[in-house]
Amino acid sequence: MEAVIDFNNVSFGYESNLILKDISFSIMPGESIGIIGPNGGGKTTLLKLILGFLSPQSGHISIYGKSPKEALSVIGYVPQAMHFDKQFPISVYELVLSGRLSKLPWYGVYSDSDHKAAKEALERVELEDFSHVPFGNLSGGQAQRALIARALASEPKILLLDEPTANVDAKAESYIYSLLKELEGKMTILMVTHDLNAVIEQVKRVLCVQKSVVELLPEQVCEHFVFGLYHKPLLKLEGNQ
Repeated sequence: MEAVIDFNNVSFGYESNLILKDISFSIMPGESIGIIGPNGGGKTTLLKLILGFLSPQSGHISIYGKSPKEALSVIGYVPQAMHFDKQFPISVYELVLSGRLSKLPWYGVYSDSDHKAAKEALERVELEDFSHVPFGNLSGGQAQRALIARALASEPKILLLDEPTANVDAKAESYIYSLLKELEGKMTILMVTHDLNAVIEQVKRVLCVQKSVVELLPEQVCEHFVFGLYHKPLLKLEGNQ
């Protein structure tokens, strides 16, 4: 089976500040991957490299055998709601429909299939009754569900989520994790999180990012990660790679 995402000796940094150094890993179709690590360890940089927003200084990244920029149409991205401009004048339906932008023809008109995909995505996250509500009026949990719907509307093969339960209440968190469980195996899912319970319960494999990448099973994850620290067993694992 061919890898969906393949990093081969990838390094990236800004001037003399190396963020990621010689990282290599492969992700297979349908895997659910958790991405954890201390603040500033390179998690966001890793996502930006997969999305093609950044290019590696050395090494090679392949997504379905293509470069990240060439493969962008198969990736759905869910940012943190708190980092999305909620003052932008757009309805929930318009936001979700924007997930179809990469599929628009040259004359720039949404098709019936685009509207169908947007409506189905809203139903998937149970926000169909909020279609005409301004996005800025949603609660934190509703806003996050709307952003997930926007990503799902693009019918992605890969779903990237950046802290999907940050700043939402317990009910919204439970709903989001339940939805991700339903999507498991139907697409490849990569989730950046600081929630160790989510890592243990939601994913099959973990990438620990701190300049390098250590691959672990959920049960191997050290709880000291919540403080942004590597525990000695993880340092030992890293040294053995």
